Amino acid sequence: MHIQRRRASLLTSLLLAATALSGINPPTASAAPDPVTVTVNAHAGLATVPDTALGVNHAIWDQNLGTAETSDLLRDAGVQMMRYPGGSYADIYHWKDHTAPGGYVAPNTDFDTFMAAVRRAGAQPMIIANYGTGTPAEAADWVRYANVTKGYGARYWTVGNENYGNGHYGSAWEADDHPDKSASQYARLVVEYADAMKAVDPSIKVGAVLTMPGNWPDGITAGSDPGPWNQTVLSIAGPKIDFVDVHWYPGGTAAESLARVNHIPDATYLLRQQLARYAGANADRIGISFTELNVDAGRNTQPAALFLADAYSGLLESGVFTVHWWNVHNGIGTVTQVAGQTDYGDFGMLSSGTCTEDGSVCEPPLNTPFAPYHGLSMMKLFAKAGDQFVRAGTDEPLVSAHAVRRGNGDLAVLLLNKDPDNAHPVAIDYAGFTPSAVAPTVSTLTNGATGITTGQSGSATSRTLPPYSLTTLVLHPVGATAGRPAAPGQPTASGVTGRAATITWPAATPGGSPIAKYEVYRQNGAVSEQLGETSTTSFTVDNLVPGSRYTVNVLARDTAGRLSWASPPLTFATGGPAASSCTVRFTTANDWGNGYIGGVEITNNGTRPITGWTLTWTWPTGWQQVSSGWSATWEQLGAAVRVTPTDDNRQIAAGASVSAGFVGAYSGPNVLPTAFTLNGTVCATG
Repeated sequence: MHIQRRRASLLTSLLLAATALSGINPPTASAAPDPVTVTVNAHAGLATVPDTALGVNHAIWDQNLGTAETSDLLRDAGVQMMRYPGGSYADIYHWKDHTAPGGYVAPNTDFDTFMAAVRRAGAQPMIIANYGTGTPAEAADWVRYANVTKGYGARYWTVGNENYGNGHYGSAWEADDHPDKSASQYARLVVEYADAMKAVDPSIKVGAVLTMPGNWPDGITAGSDPGPWNQTVLSIAGPKIDFVDVHWYPGGTAAESLARVNHIPDATYLLRQQLARYAGANADRIGISFTELNVDAGRNTQPAALFLADAYSGLLESGVFTVHWWNVHNGIGTVTQVAGQTDYGDFGMLSSGTCTEDGSVCEPPLNTPFAPYHGLSMMKLFAKAGDQFVRAGTDEPLVSAHAVRRGNGDLAVLLLNKDPDNAHPVAIDYAGFTPSAVAPTVSTLTNGATGITTGQSGSATSRTLPPYSLTTLVLHPVGATAGRPAAPGQPTASGVTGRAATITWPAATPGGSPIAKYEVYRQNGAVSEQLGETSTTSFTVDNLVPGSRYTVNVLARDTAGRLSWASPPLTFATGGPAASSCTVRFTTANDWGNGYIGGVEITNNGTRPITGWTLTWTWPTGWQQVSSGWSATWEQLGAAVRVTPTDDNRQIAAGASVSAGFVGAYSGPNVLPTAFTLNGTVCATG
């Protein structure tokens, strides 16, 4: 049994323990006689697809790592990045003599063989430097060999793999020979690794290991560290690193892991908040990679294909620069039946051709593609380097939608039916894009299929999605798109208060006509709300709601009426007012990974006492709750929290404060509230 598989089982048990909380129950499958409404909004721009987007892991225990057949299959699936030497093995692997003491190293898996496989597939490498049993000097020598001696141009290097699993938080699967296993020591050594490696090749990018917000050990502080793992690592190593590396195994049943894809926007939002808060100046230069993903149920069958396409799309549209499936080959596990198909419990996307120990069940022949391989192939058809993701959404939890706009004006739409039992008809509405009457190019992967079928059929506005299926539509626009202005540059926000913000952006480059004005839009789900327009490159937005998150785009319109693509998105959050008759201080302490001790302190800033009070706020997500509380009466309805006093603290004297506490619980990224209302007045926050 590989180290990686044991680690995944441990994480699964931790994640399953967290699902007892509310907000994670998946929707039940049901027949859908009425069409699902799908909205695709080309005005609501998201991230641009990078040339490193689609990745996989290659491991040194895989004797087929360097074969031409394997590399050609990965090339055909659109793989753009390969990670080496493989998960937890990275922290016991010594590249010079190609050994991994305590583990198995297959023949023909050395670094040069890996690089030959990378080049044959037309991909880029992601290399993990040995932190657990290695040294900065060993990592620097590897950089020298790769980029100076051999000229491989290996750009991305991560320091270690899941190093929070070294026993510091009580669970130990990751090798770590350092006497000090703290997050602080890991961060200090990341600085040493980065300095040593960049002294050899200043052009490389060095990454540090973080944990996924809302997943163990996020939020937990251990030993003498100044805070949880992410905070500690970023506070010390932030100025020296170029990206952070995160893994995610959502766990649970097939339905639960498919539902947990909804965690992605809040998880990536929290990661960027952590970067901004702790990583020092210019933290927005730090990228995010997700280099391990997989599921517990249906690893080789349709749930994995659906999860892969949905999660890759969600992460990439959130600005992650690469997403990697675990693994290329891994070997047979527990054999089950999933939605009528045999699932071999194999983490690999290609068959290893192995059998159970008793020989009763064998996988298909070596390199037979499993469902996640076809899911990756669907991503190749859907999202190409340079495409811009645009917002898409549905009114049915079992149907997901993603969309990209291409440089030639085409639009591609990815539709996923997560219902294993029922087909779902969909009606598609487009904003900012008018499809031509030509039948779209349609690619479909159905449950149990051995490949994707592609043809031209139907219309751009209606389709029936088979049960447990992935469908991509590629649509041509009506009329010519030449001559439009280029998209404005990345907007920034300044002067953000509870009610207003000033948005500024680099000017757009004109196309066939001069720029006439800029239009500022807010993304409201899959619908855009125009906030205003201006002839300058700055706009102040008023009438915002305190404690709310806003994502905006800027579009340029020229004197001929042509509209540009959307700018990159800008996300910012309003807080409470700078001054108010009340102040609320919200605190958290003793976080244990899916809960914490919370507190609210209410201060009366007025000149008269407050007799009788009601404090309210709304949780930013649907998976946060108040489990219990004290020194007040606590109520929660949906995401809304209502706190009222006891007889002992009904009155708050002028200038005085009262406090109350609660046990908070969460089963996903724990985005804390930032706006509080006392007796109808929005309070300042302390």
